[in-house]
Amino acid sequence: MLSGWFLWFILLWIFVFAGLMAIGGFFMFRKFLKKMPKQDGRSDMDWEEHYVNETRHLWTQEQKELLEDLVSPVPELFRDVARHKIAGKIGELALKEKVSKIGQDLVIRGYILATPKRDHKFLRKKLSENKISIEPYEHLF
Repeated sequence: MLSGWFLWFILLWIFVFAGLMAIGGFFMFRKFLKKMPKQDGRSDMDWEEHYVNETRHLWTQEQKELLEDLVSPVPELFRDVARHKIAGKIGELALKEKVSKIGQDLVIRGYILATPKRDHKFLRKKLSENKISIEPYEHLF
């Protein structure tokens, strides 16, 4: 029979393992929900991909670098996903507004609209580091 420190180690390992499985399951379920088709037959991720592909030719190197700089505070593990989601929102705005090229204003507005409020403090910090005025975007925060 198990006794002493080994018993406590096994019990602790069971709780750690169950917790990690629950966390992983939560994130997998969220991704599953984003892939579920809506009434129009496309999922949120399908629309993101559509907007990115439709506006790929509108991006200048300068705006790509700005987006890369703005997503730099995001942990590297999640950076690709964040970049794609933000680019999708920027693409959506670009198509709605029928712009001929994506500019700094559109990148910043898309970033604000695509990210949760808790991440806006990082954006404010990055914009001030780059000497970009926040005033025109206050209503979006």
